Amino acid sequence: MQAWEMAQKIFEEARPVIRSEEEQTWTDNVDVSVFYDNNLSLDWGSNVPGSGAPERIMVAAVQALENRGYRVSQEGYRLLDEGLAAWEEKDFVRLHQISALLRRELAQARKEESDPYWNYRYYHSFEEYEREIRFPEPVKVDCSTPQFEEKIRAGWVAQLVGGAMGTMVEGYTSENLQKAFGDVRTYLREPNTYNDDITFELAFLDAFGKKGYQVTSLDVALSWVGLIPCGWSAEELAIRNIKNGIFPPESGIYCNPFNEWIGAQMRAGICGMAAPGNPYLAARLAWTDGEVSHANNGILGEVFNAVMTSLAFVDPDVSSIVSRAMDMIPKDSEYYSVIRFAWDCCQSLPTWQEALSKCREKYKKYNWIHAYPNACCEIIALLYGKGDFRETLHIITMCGIDVDCNAGMIMPILAIQGGMRVIPENLIHPSFSGLDTYMRGRFRKITMDDLVLETITSIKKAEQAK
Repeated sequence: MQAWEMAQKIFEEARPVIRSEEEQTWTDNVDVSVFYDNNLSLDWGSNVPGSGAPERIMVAAVQALENRGYRVSQEGYRLLDEGLAAWEEKDFVRLHQISALLRRELAQARKEESDPYWNYRYYHSFEEYEREIRFPEPVKVDCSTPQFEEKIRAGWVAQLVGGAMGTMVEGYTSENLQKAFGDVRTYLREPNTYNDDITFELAFLDAFGKKGYQVTSLDVALSWVGLIPCGWSAEELAIRNIKNGIFPPESGIYCNPFNEWIGAQMRAGICGMAAPGNPYLAARLAWTDGEVSHANNGILGEVFNAVMTSLAFVDPDVSSIVSRAMDMIPKDSEYYSVIRFAWDCCQSLPTWQEALSKCREKYKKYNWIHAYPNACCEIIALLYGKGDFRETLHIITMCGIDVDCNAGMIMPILAIQGGMRVIPENLIHPSFSGLDTYMRGRFRKITMDDLVLETITSIKKAEQAK
């Protein structure tokens, strides 16, 4: 049946009715203007749900574009100031207008050829990336043993530990955390599993479970729009793009200032777990996932974390894992320059606080949700933590900025290496027996046992289909 025939059938079969006055509205007991006003308001001023840290996403959009070698016009800056004033005054008529005009200015931002960003190579695809890397031979990992099951369980539990710890304190400087709470070494309140970071990993697991190592970015994108109602920054814009029929890699590029933020870097763990002992495969899966919402250095951040997670299955030395993963990032990329700087600081300075101070000063122009300063924190915590779970968690927590994303990615490295025994019992909260998420469908609530089983089953199925 042609579309015109479908439409004609609907029209011809419609039977007239008289509706009550209440039924003549466009909404069901909802003030639709308030709904959209509240959504827009979040772009101009909000607080992180877990920690209360303040965010101004429209300010950050300008910042993110200029980090990427573009210059926003003076008109864009005028609109930014005007928008902040309208937000303070709750003038939503004007705020909607200003937001549209400012987004036009962002879309038309001018490439600044002299910006240092363009001194580095821009990686457009996995094929470009892999040509620059010499990957080590994969180490065979037996996925059918109780030991492997324990490593997968430990990886997921450690991610919940790190995510829960970080959610409570993310979005603040190390100094302000110290002033407010002293040395944070345990939970400041009852933890839970409600964290957007792991949500996107579950969506990847959904696609991977169906397609195995043949999974594509299109498969992942469809899992996103089917399972995840909303996101933040790069992920939210990618979801909007996908809903409008713009699929990867364009979904991560089109009108997306945030595609080198931490969003891809924060969801790499599942890609590493799905490729135990095989850094090349972990990198390929990470690129597949990353290009749904990110580009270039944003994707390389996910590759870096996925490779470290993959190596954790076969390398007992944390410093070795970091060093080897760095070797799998192209040396002509800006991302490599960042992790190299952090590594060098750790080698030359006696304390993590001094290394953090140098990295913060170096990357102070980047938002606290950007991949760069957070990658520095990961390296600092892993190297100064020296493989000790408690101390590494303490350092990554006290580094501040996007703590839940960082802790959620590096704590599984130690847990996969040593199994459940390395995770202190007092950090394994009863709520970690399952996951409570904001997703649709079967991942809305899932037990830890079922998550571990699905992860292992998916890996085994993928291995058999190779």
